[in-house]
Amino acid sequence: MRLPELRHAALELIVEADPARKAEATMALAKAGQAGALRIDPAASLHTQQTVPGRPARPLLISPKHVERRAMHTAEGRAATIHALTHIEFNAINLALDAIWRFADMPALYYLDWLRVAGEEALHFSLLAVHLRTLGYTYGDFAAHDSLWEMAEKTAGDVLARMALVPRTLEARGLDASPPMRAKLAQAGDHEAAAIIDIILRDEIGHVAVGNRWYRALCDARGLEPIATYRQLSRHYKAPVLRGPFNLPARRAAGFSEAELAALLET
Repeated sequence: MRLPELRHAALELIVEADPARKAEATMALAKAGQAGALRIDPAASLHTQQTVPGRPARPLLISPKHVERRAMHTAEGRAATIHALTHIEFNAINLALDAIWRFADMPALYYLDWLRVAGEEALHFSLLAVHLRTLGYTYGDFAAHDSLWEMAEKTAGDVLARMALVPRTLEARGLDASPPMRAKLAQAGDHEAAAIIDIILRDEIGHVAVGNRWYRALCDARGLEPIATYRQLSRHYKAPVLRGPFNLPARRAAGFSEAELAALLET
């Protein structure tokens, strides 16, 4: 029997609009990849007429500046915070799946790396969605913004730009934001949410490391200097300027060099 092909499967999953089905099927696909039960066709040029990514009717997507901030000491405020994290993880599933199906002619390990990331992002989404329900809400009950996916659209034509500006920039911001977020949730008495943040931070270090690995490999293949190229890509694609404080131990664990961290601290 012929094995399922990974990149086609990733495309089928990214257009799935139901978040729970997307998460469950993505975790199953990741398990199949770990078991060696998938084949990979790097040369395939894939296209779709469906909307990428597939989304549920809710949450309502609005500008980041219009997303209401709620106090963490209220039950609704904590739920809004968990909802925002759940939305980030839903986008993160789509980002990992997109990195698989969209970019052809990469090494097999590239696709397997992003499949592992997709499976872990799906787990994070599921953990947060379940916890959100214990607070009396479901995913979609609060408005959200779409900044993560907007950068994915900007970088859809170049895998180097995608690696530079999504995992190494936007997702790496999560390394900085997780410790203070965890502290606030724990202080508010939501220790289950704090434990989920611990899982997410642990895994996200590995996800950013995947971005670093392939960014550097692509720079090497194209004969580019990584730090100067990153600055150029950031300007070209109008990436957000990163502001501290930075979680330097987590960033080091994710593979950022001391020279890169020094450049970050200069911004």
